[in-house]
Formats: sequence, structure tokens, C-alpha cells
Amino acid sequence: MIGPGKGTRIFLACGVTDMRKGMDGLAALIQETLSQDPFCGHLFVFRGRRGDRVKMLWWDGEGLCLYAKRLERGRFVWPRAEDGCVSLTAAQLSMLIEGIDWRAPSRPLRPDVAA
Repeated sequence: MIGPGKGTRIFLACGVTDMRKGMDGLAALIQETLSQDPFCGHLFVFRGRRGDRVKMLWWDGEGLCLYAKRLERGRFVWPRAEDGCVSLTAAQLSMLIEGIDWRAPSRPLRPDVAA
């Protein structure tokens, strides 16, 4: 994925979003509900009701970019707050996109003895 550069802030929109919305609908949601500027260069992430779909909206300086992903198994981990947004790091976003719990990632178990 060609994505935002260094210094780009990443925001998760809390609650659920109607996944039928496109670029314009999500941009309006960013302005009205989150009180943010959708054309500031930050990345905004939205989750559907079932939790298996996300959409991300980002202004790259020339136009809006829309990225969508659907998990075939599992759900995306999302904050419990009903409104507002949560800021993430790029590493946390990478984990979220992979379906990993970004709030409390677990490291693989270290073996006690070599086989």
C-alpha cells in the first residue's frame, strides 16, 4: 500500500460507521462528527458494524485516497468509546490491519530449551 509519510497522524473513529459511505460521506463524517479537517493529510480509519471491515481515508495532497479491507475470519479490534477518535502509531495501525489486538500485543513464547 502506498501510504502516508512520516509524521502523519492516524485516527480511529470510535463507534461504528455505515460502510456504504464513500469518500465524500466519510470526509463529511470527519468534519461533522470528529471536528477534524479531512484534507489535512492525516489518516482516518472507520469500522463497520460487524467488525470485519475497515475503511481508511487519507488526503495525499492531490486527492482523497480510500483503502478498504475485509477480514475473512475474525474481527478488527476497536475502542469501546461511542464517539470521538483515538490516535494510533504506525506500528499499531499495521497490527490493526493484520487483525492483531493492537492494544495489548503479545510476543511469541520463548522456548525454554533448544530442541
